[in-house]
Amino acid sequence: MTLQLAKQYLSSLKCTIHIKQAIKAAAATAAVTAGVAVSPAFAGDAGAGEQVFNANCAACHAGGQNVIMPEKTLEKDALDQYLAGGRKESSVVTQVTNGKNAMPAFGGRLSDDDIANVATYVIATSEAGWDE
Repeated sequence: MTLQLAKQYLSSLKCTIHIKQAIKAAAATAAVTAGVAVSPAFAGDAGAGEQVFNANCAACHAGGQNVIMPEKTLEKDALDQYLAGGRKESSVVTQVTNGKNAMPAFGGRLSDDDIANVATYVIATSEAGWDE
């Protein structure tokens, strides 16, 4: 009988998780429909992202610039125009993780948290404006 109760409990937990996921998805859909910005669940720490950026990215992207392809900066307008997927954290995560063209992939060098933090920093700083 105890095993049966444990199975029922686990089944109810799975149901609860699915319900919570559905509620979150519905809330996000409603917010997007209403035109409200929704922060992604993986939003990182911009302060930590700045440190990772300075240690790993600034050689090519100091001040939000790009020493290899000068038109493809980290400025807001350039990210809108050139970043695959648009100017959002998930697009930066993809770019940093996989690399593209002359940019190396950092997926094997940086942790997922470090990459999420860099993405948060890049998007936040592109919004505020890079200090030259």
